Formats: sequence, structure tokens, C-alpha cells
Amino acid sequence: MRVLSVLIVLTGLLVFSGAHAAQGTRKAQTGAPRLMSIAETVIKMPLAKGVSLEDAEQSLKLRANALNMKLVAELPLSKQVEAITGKPSRQATIFQFCDAMTARQMLDYSLDFAAYLPCRIALVEDEKGQGWLVMMDLNMLINAANLKPELKAKAIEVRDMLESIMRAGANGEL
Repeated sequence: MRVLSVLIVLTGLLVFSGAHAAQGTRKAQTGAPRLMSIAETVIKMPLAKGVSLEDAEQSLKLRANALNMKLVAELPLSKQVEAITGKPSRQATIFQFCDAMTARQMLDYSLDFAAYLPCRIALVEDEKGQGWLVMMDLNMLINAANLKPELKAKAIEVRDMLESIMRAGANGEL
């Protein structure tokens, strides 16, 4: 039953925004609840001036290692596109990080968390050549999941580590 309620809450978060304007709930012109944009479900950080995509990648990996977040997969999407098309493609690499013990606890709590594991940070280049780091906003998941206090604290710790990894990458910190 708890899993069903989590799924209902998550669906509601993704479909209907809980954001409130000063005058009440925001609604589309039709009076229907406003749909949440995909941009509202992620955290994005631009790479700082002078930080190359390669610098960001190395910084991500170094900070993750320092925080004991294991890099469990690296998906070179842009290289795969280049292999298929034979043409250069803007940078797009997805890094998957995991704290195995917290992941196990989340799965023990609910198998539905398998859909969100491992945690992903994407390094992407936009059409203007600007590098970005993008990850799912874990606050929505944490707040919707109705976790026990000790498990919620672990989830917040993982969120904070991932945000630290993103900041290091965005700023080229070692």
C-alpha cells in the first residue's frame, strides 16, 4: 500500500505542479492545473567560464571518489551517436554514481526505487557550446517517498554528495 501511495504522489508531482502563486494555485488558461515542465524536475549547472568539458569530467570523478560515491557506469551517448551517423555530435555523457549501502536500503524499503538507481549526472553540451551538468531533482523524490527518518537522512546525504559532485564539475575543482 505504501508503494502505491508513493507512486500516486510521484505521478502527481510530475503531472500537476504543487507550486502556488501569491493568488493561489497556478492554472493554465483553461482552469486546469498547470503541467510541470521537465525543467522543473532537474537541477542544471552551467560549467564556469574556462572550465572545459574534460575538466568537468575529471572533477566529477575526483569529487565522487573523494566522497566514496562509486562511478558504476559511464554512458558515452555522443560517441554512440557519432558511431551510428559517422558525424560529430555535441558532448553528451551520462555518469552513474552509487552509494551501494544506501541503494540497498532504498531497495529494501521499496523495489520501486530500482527505477531511480543508480544516481545519474549528465555532462552535456548545448547548441552554443556551453557545457552543463544535469541531474534529477532528488528533493521531489525524497519528499514524496514518505521515508523513515533514518532513511530520509541517508537519501539527503546522497543528494548532498551528488550536488557537491556537480559543483566540483561545474567549477573544475579537483
